[in-house]
Amino acid sequence: MNNKPRVLKAFENLDVEIQEQIKLAYPYGFKEHLIKFVNKDGEYQSGLPFETEDRYYLVKMTVAEAKEIIADDDDYDDEGNLRDDIRDEYEDKYEDDDDDF
Repeated sequence: MNNKPRVLKAFENLDVEIQEQIKLAYPYGFKEHLIKFVNKDGEYQSGLPFETEDRYYLVKMTVAEAKEIIADDDDYDDEGNLRDDIRDEYEDKYEDDDDDF
């Protein structure tokens, strides 16, 4: 188990930079990657796991919300795939971070 701080948030409440990195990590949509978990109140919920160098995110969303986010996002095409030009842009923006080490 890692000791990274855990963040539980809805997708729309995340910083844009984190949203973009999530899109890069899940270029074919979110719904197939959702996991179920029990929240602090003992209720079952679903979320999308995402890890950065310094945090572990669990992005709260249902399957319906995952589909809606992708359908409403212009970064994704009609088939629910991250557009190539957007993927290239985000790769250029974030993949360089690894070169700093």
